[in-house]
Amino acid sequence: MKRFFLLCSGVDLDLIQNCSNGEQNKYAGIGATVFFTALMATIASSYALYTVFENIYTSIFFGLVWGLLIFNLDRYIVSTLRKKNSFGKEFLQAFPRLLLAIIIAVVISKPLELKIFEKEINQVLLTEQNQMTLDNKNQIAQQFTPQIKKLETEISNLKAEIDQKEQETNQLYETYIAEAEGRKGTKLKGKGPVYKEKREKHDASLAQLSELKKANNEKIASKETEIATLLQQQKNSETNAQPIIANYDGLMARINALNKLPALPSLFIFLLFLAIETSPIFTKLISSKSEYDYKLENRESEIKSWIVQQIDQREKIVDTDKHINAEVYNDLKTEEELYNYKQKMAQNLMKLQGDSFFENQKRLL
Repeated sequence: MKRFFLLCSGVDLDLIQNCSNGEQNKYAGIGATVFFTALMATIASSYALYTVFENIYTSIFFGLVWGLLIFNLDRYIVSTLRKKNSFGKEFLQAFPRLLLAIIIAVVISKPLELKIFEKEINQVLLTEQNQMTLDNKNQIAQQFTPQIKKLETEISNLKAEIDQKEQETNQLYETYIAEAEGRKGTKLKGKGPVYKEKREKHDASLAQLSELKKANNEKIASKETEIATLLQQQKNSETNAQPIIANYDGLMARINALNKLPALPSLFIFLLFLAIETSPIFTKLISSKSEYDYKLENRESEIKSWIVQQIDQREKIVDTDKHINAEVYNDLKTEEELYNYKQKMAQNLMKLQGDSFFENQKRLL
């Protein structure tokens, strides 16, 4: 277990094995922090991904991948910090790593906040879903209400037209009855010519009323059917939109709902993970140079000195070889035998070129 945590801390196992037990325990503690931070990242990301995929195996797989990524980043951050002789230089070296640690702390803490405050988030989502349902009904109603009101107005006008015709017909009925009873008109009792004239007007109006009722009732029935169809379409639109509203509980919706809750509890959870994530870095910053740091510095210095020595040796070999080659070719400049040989070969070459030129000219002619 101790060796595993030392491996998590990113130390050189060969060097740390030769250090004191206290030094090993310090780096084992740092490694344990790195490991458990990665474990919490795995749990947090698995939960967050489950709200997206709704599949436990997919969520666990990608959660493990994310946890390994966080583990590798934390291990890299801790293992690359080097103790300097100046705190300012050490802080400048650690500052980019602190920024990365803060980002990792946010990524880890947010999914866990979603799980911890799940009941409160569900309440906020329920309120939002209810409001969305009301807003959706109002929006859909705005699409259908004008047409429905128009049809209802037309139906009212058709009914008013029938009522008006009935009043006219009733008025004509009252007129010819009063004429027959001698109460109005000629004030002569009996069914005389005036009575017959008024009776004919009433009968004609009654026939018109019957035809008007028949025609308008057909129009009213047709328009009532249209209204029923529109109302059914409105209801279907509301029903079709309801599953979308009911599924408004994804990752982004939950994060938005979490932001509507009091900020103080979330802040403390974030600070807790920030402290866990940055604790290995601050441990190395505030601790003095230890046995492992000296041994590591000594090994790096040995490697650096060896490499510098090798580079210097290779450069000197190259310079010496250049100097020797220059001396050799300078001596060859005064070598008479080599001069005579080169002269003879040059003469032969010139003769061959002259012969070749002669043959080419001859063929052209």
